[in-house]
Amino acid sequence: MKKILKDLSMLRGIPGQEKEVRDYMLDAMNPFADSVETDNLGSVIAKKVGQEDGPRIMVAGHMDEVGFMVTKITDEGYVKFLPAGGWWSQVMLAQQMEITTSNGDRIRGVIGAKAPHILTEEERKKPMKMDDMYLDIGVDDKEEAEKLSIKTGDMITPYIESVELSNKKYLLGKAWDNRVGCAAAIETLKTFSKKDHPNIYYGVGTVQEEVGLRGAGTSAYRVNPDIGIAVDTTIAYDFPGGDKETKLGEGVGIMIADSSMVGHKGMRDFVINACEENDIPYQLTSLKRGGTDGGKIHLSRSGVPTVALALPVRYLHSHTSIVHEGDYENLLKLLEVLVSTLDKDAVEKITFGS
Repeated sequence: MKKILKDLSMLRGIPGQEKEVRDYMLDAMNPFADSVETDNLGSVIAKKVGQEDGPRIMVAGHMDEVGFMVTKITDEGYVKFLPAGGWWSQVMLAQQMEITTSNGDRIRGVIGAKAPHILTEEERKKPMKMDDMYLDIGVDDKEEAEKLSIKTGDMITPYIESVELSNKKYLLGKAWDNRVGCAAAIETLKTFSKKDHPNIYYGVGTVQEEVGLRGAGTSAYRVNPDIGIAVDTTIAYDFPGGDKETKLGEGVGIMIADSSMVGHKGMRDFVINACEENDIPYQLTSLKRGGTDGGKIHLSRSGVPTVALALPVRYLHSHTSIVHEGDYENLLKLLEVLVSTLDKDAVEKITFGS
């Protein structure tokens, strides 16, 4: 279980450049699915038929992570960039990054930070602007940098090893948002390759979630689901000074509402009931800013009852973050229960009875 999480965390894939993650998902899903395809934007769609005339259940995690794109190389050989997804500039300085070139080479660098000895009083008072930052790749000049085949548009991702912390259930790494959703879609497919289910399961890895939920729109149109389950992340508030609304190790987050979707009441009640009947710990969560793939899935075609299941994460949208293995285990348990019980009658009641 930890291996798939660690493997996916270490892969590189910003919005629009998810190939490394897509290839992993294709390899992992092919042995267990009836069919695996991609849509025209690159989202992965694996299909497993349990009952031919059963409802279509779409479980989606997005493959992209927040990162950056190369914009230019300065005369001195420093690399300028723009964000791909939401960043707070204060978490970026002095962090190691990797540029992935179009020929697949990886160039290590670090976002430069002035030594505190030379900061002016004005600089000390405010976060550095992202436009003023640069990536130092350790070359003498622009000519030397260009010999490395770095081009405008190349992907930049944080460099960090995924590891267990002192308590082995706490996992440190990058891109938990949202490689945990990709892992859950894969592992749920594996479960139902050996187990009957009263529906058609679609495990989906979407593209470009961090820049507008774009792959969720195209893949949902392709699948035409009767039920949507977006598997994503939410903020763990159990840091010093946090309000403890959502904590690591306290269970799966069930999203009430975010900026992209008000969770479907019938589907939310169904999920909460599944948790309570099966002793699966859960937490109700919400986000004032930020959304999930559910925002596009629930608007597909004539509408899809959709819920977002969100794994709590500390330090979301930074170069490194922490998740809890127990929360992930309970996420898998919940998905197994849901896919096992979402039959025609249940979907009819969810859709028209709430």
